[in-house]
Amino acid sequence: MYTEHPPDAEYMRLALSEAARGVGRTTPNPPVGCVIVQGGQVMGRGFHPRAGEPHAEVFALREAGEQARGATAYVTLEPCSHFGRTPPCVDALIAAGVARVVIAALDPNPRVGGQGASRLRAAGIDVTVGVAEEQAVHQQAGFRSLVMRGRPWVIYKYAMTLDGKVAALDTSGRSEANGLVTGLASRARVMAWRNEVDGIAVGSGTVTTDDPLLTTRGVEGGRDPRPVVFDGQGRTSASARVIRPGTVVVTAPGMDLSTHEAAGAQVIYAAQPREALTELGRLNFSTLFVEGGPTLAGSLLNAGLVDEVRAFVAPKLLGAGLNPLTGPLRPMREAQVLRDVTFEPLGADLLVRGLLNDIPRLNAGGAN
Repeated sequence: MYTEHPPDAEYMRLALSEAARGVGRTTPNPPVGCVIVQGGQVMGRGFHPRAGEPHAEVFALREAGEQARGATAYVTLEPCSHFGRTPPCVDALIAAGVARVVIAALDPNPRVGGQGASRLRAAGIDVTVGVAEEQAVHQQAGFRSLVMRGRPWVIYKYAMTLDGKVAALDTSGRSEANGLVTGLASRARVMAWRNEVDGIAVGSGTVTTDDPLLTTRGVEGGRDPRPVVFDGQGRTSASARVIRPGTVVVTAPGMDLSTHEAAGAQVIYAAQPREALTELGRLNFSTLFVEGGPTLAGSLLNAGLVDEVRAFVAPKLLGAGLNPLTGPLRPMREAQVLRDVTFEPLGADLLVRGLLNDIPRLNAGGAN
């Protein structure tokens, strides 16, 4: 059990800030940050930039140099104790002569978790576990989901008016193309989130109506996640802007989407939403940002596969319009209730965030 030591929380926050620099770029590895502290001074900082490159501890130890001897290392995830693409970070910490290692969270892999901490203790290093654990676990949600459940962490994002409409309808009853619900601050936040995820998912209806590119715009140094189009009936045109190299199209077994493959898209076949997410997990998607439309979101929600919700509410009243979800009628007592809910004003809009599923942890079972 962790005994509170105020400087630990402060330095772990710095380590979490370092880890944030790698969010969305490290898959299938986790985002990890590390700071080396000696005599109340930060001597080294590091983060894991991408799979195949050195881990956070290595960068921090390089910067600290000889000042790492007798120092404390703050790491957001338990240092690895096995050889992968890079040598074990445990060995690097031991060789550097650090006196203490503070770990935010243990590795979620049941075959690995705890071994790094045990090896450090066996080498005579003081080890503390559990500092800022909740923040670290949330930052690592995608990695944890991929490791323990074999599927990405699913985030459902939508924007609606105060009366619960995500789009206006035209005279034919179709959703209005490119109608903007929220303001600039909310749209900028969405672009920042796209920069942090592995994939953006939409249904074929959204592609047909909006013909979106699903890219990251206006984010300095941003990179585009992979588009994922759920199209069980093969409705998406192969000439749609989103059909390009890197895009994944999820369709039903037996569908012929060879024209999409010829355009560079990768086609995977799945009969059910859970099977589709498992297939995306095999492609190393650790996070999936679901942006539309109501049929796709409803199918994932009804299957219990939406892990996190991020909803923007705009101070507008529309009347008739498109609802954010489709699904069967159910009594209010069966509504899915968000946990750990937060509220944040963004311009005139309100951002509501919360969890529907628990983030997988070591020995937590990994349901869903």
